[in-house]
Amino acid sequence: MIDQLLVATTNTGKMREYQRLLADLPLRWLSLADLPESLPDVEETGTTFEANALLKAHAYSAQTGLAVLADDSGLAVDALDGAPGVYSARYATTATERNAKLLAALEGVPPEGRTARFVCVVALVLPLPDGTLTLAAEGRVEGSIAYAPRGENGFGYDPIFGLPDGRTLGELPAAEKDAISHRARALGKLHPLLLTLLGQGK
Repeated sequence: MIDQLLVATTNTGKMREYQRLLADLPLRWLSLADLPESLPDVEETGTTFEANALLKAHAYSAQTGLAVLADDSGLAVDALDGAPGVYSARYATTATERNAKLLAALEGVPPEGRTARFVCVVALVLPLPDGTLTLAAEGRVEGSIAYAPRGENGFGYDPIFGLPDGRTLGELPAAEKDAISHRARALGKLHPLLLTLLGQGK
């Protein structure tokens, strides 16, 4: 059983999302910012979301001895051959700059050619007396790239990611986003196991 969980992020928006999505778990939540001394950054050298999520989860668990949840997520745009993909967070310096760069790259592309998806792989690494338990799950949400940012909610590419109902993820209240997001879908697959590890499962 575990009583605390390190989420391998310093992103406050992502941390709040984790805590909302797993609010029923009786855990002490930690982010990288909560640790008493900063840990070395883990370089994301993987070529897939799963590889990077596992790399981070294993590295931070080895450094701290804690159970760790780590994810790698990003935006895959069909017209850009899946870019920015695993480089989504490194596409430009700030979220505003990343959104502007992506919109510029799609200038002149008609609505039917702007299809895209958010992909998230969440990895769980749990140190055990006789080894390490490792699990990973993927979630996706399909949509398209809007022509301009809309909405003040969410973070990252949310304001330019359009949904079938015409809204962007940035226009959704947190509860609505949590019901459909790529991170929510990935965590939903791990949730039963986490309940069992906490002694709450059936």
